Amino acid sequence: MINVAYIFPGQGAQEVGMGREFYDASPEAREVFDHADSVISGLTEVIFNGPQEKLTSTAYCQPAIFTYSIAALHAFQAHPKFKNIQPQFACGLSLGECTAVAAAGVLSFEEMLRLVERRSAFMEEATHVKKGAMTAIIGFDHDELLKICAETGAEIANFNSLEQTVITGEASRVAAASRIIEEQGAKRVVPLDVSGAFHSSLMASAVPNFQNELNAMKFKLAAFPIVSNVDGQPASNSEDIRSNLAKQITSSVQWVKSVQFIAGQGVKNFLEIGPGNILRGLIRKIDPDLKVYNIRKPEDIDKLPF
Repeated sequence: MINVAYIFPGQGAQEVGMGREFYDASPEAREVFDHADSVISGLTEVIFNGPQEKLTSTAYCQPAIFTYSIAALHAFQAHPKFKNIQPQFACGLSLGECTAVAAAGVLSFEEMLRLVERRSAFMEEATHVKKGAMTAIIGFDHDELLKICAETGAEIANFNSLEQTVITGEASRVAAASRIIEEQGAKRVVPLDVSGAFHSSLMASAVPNFQNELNAMKFKLAAFPIVSNVDGQPASNSEDIRSNLAKQITSSVQWVKSVQFIAGQGVKNFLEIGPGNILRGLIRKIDPDLKVYNIRKPEDIDKLPF
């Protein structure tokens, strides 16, 4: 058995034209895209042809990334060489956790696509309540960062790698924390071009609405454990997975803990399935001994060394 983990990207990895090669080459992937169009009319047209502003809009971005990732997964699973691969774990960065849950068969593709569409809308609504911001901090002492956030009221959105952390929260608080961090010698302080303070308490209004949507769905037992953003621990029980999906909207993304947990279970091979290669870069910073293989095009599957 090949020990692998599936990992799925989150918002920000999108680009116009993503997945077109899978649509043309794989009947299994084409079926996913066509199914998505029956749920969200015109989604595939936006994914393949843009424009970029429309693809990055609330109505399309998260469903587009989710659809492409599942289409790429289905193409991979249909390959004769990999039909019997069963991952030891799956996880994803923010939105990517929803993809991981669908990949594990907890919900059907259509059920999760509808949930992702609602999640995106609820999060966007929350951004209008109070002005928020997010900033990536690169090359700064972890304990000092936590101390400055506590003093300024900024929050942690993502523990992305041992070198990169994203702070979030009210725009004024993030700005105050960023100034102090920059003055104290951070390697880089990079404001992010986002519409709000994701993974912060400012997203709280989205949680009850999303929880209602989750409660209306019948969750199945996961085919393999989902390592949650919330605590970096595995969950297979449907109620734990449901709870984690609601909690992660306001909680910090524990990506470092998630990767370290999976590696600690003896898994050294990660398949990053979907757009971009952001997760590969982050994992390289967490543990350079881990192997990450990207599946973005059909030829990537053929090149896998397993």
